[in-house]
Amino acid sequence: MGTENMMRRTFLAAAAGLAGFAALAATAPVAQAADPIRFAVTDIEGLEALQTEFGPFRDTLADLTGHPVEFFPVNSRTAAVEALSSERVDFVLTGPAEYVVFKARTDAEVVVGWQRPDYFAQIVVMADGPIKSVEDLRGKKVSFGSVGSTSQHLGPAQALADMGLNYTKDYQPQIISRNVAVEAMIRGDIQAVGMNFGHLQKIRKAFPDQAFTVVARGRDLPNDILISGTHVSGDMLGKVKTAFIDHADALLAQVLKGDDNQKYKGGHFLSGIDDSDYNYVRAMYSTIGVDKFNSFVGN
Repeated sequence: MGTENMMRRTFLAAAAGLAGFAALAATAPVAQAADPIRFAVTDIEGLEALQTEFGPFRDTLADLTGHPVEFFPVNSRTAAVEALSSERVDFVLTGPAEYVVFKARTDAEVVVGWQRPDYFAQIVVMADGPIKSVEDLRGKKVSFGSVGSTSQHLGPAQALADMGLNYTKDYQPQIISRNVAVEAMIRGDIQAVGMNFGHLQKIRKAFPDQAFTVVARGRDLPNDILISGTHVSGDMLGKVKTAFIDHADALLAQVLKGDDNQKYKGGHFLSGIDDSDYNYVRAMYSTIGVDKFNSFVGN
């Protein structure tokens, strides 16, 4: 009987201990997984391309903030605006021309600027052709690239406006894809092509037997910009900003693992960005006759 009583007391003690543990577990707070950071890029279509260009950056940002980062692929600028407005995406990396529409439509908040060195618009002509100055373009045909593009359309048009040539009044604007436009310029069908500095470097490689020169250069364009929706919590926003400020080199190194992201090589993340920095872009829209910024040109 003594042995049986001892076993019984041991069993009851163990049962009581388990019951107490269960009660404690029931009242203890459950650890919550961190909310994901949903991230989109306006000029990259498809999940595979996002993973290729920004996969290493995503992983590093997740480590630095403690929030998993989920890609949100978009197939157009308009889709990105709608996703931010409906709170389906939290952060969007976009260009300066797109930013002013995001701001007008969603009141998006500036997080950090992504500097692109040597990012400016130019008007390119044939070096041995008849166009020697901006004045020579009066009444002539000038080609621009993608409608609404900061560096292929709005910027070059503004560069001409800054030098006294008004859009559509003083010359004939044409919207033609860049390589096709350059071929047309070589034939003499058009007299000038708007593009950025990186494009000109590619054109010179693509047409090594031709000589090109620049007759107009705009000021450096405003930066690409990471923005957040108004629904993003202050805690998440603060962690993302802190990551870019305190770990800029680590994040940029991961960004530069993407081929398309080489445009950011030599640049910096800029925390002192203000909405007014993009008034120059708003002036570009006005130059081509657009005074409301609630939709994308050409959409």
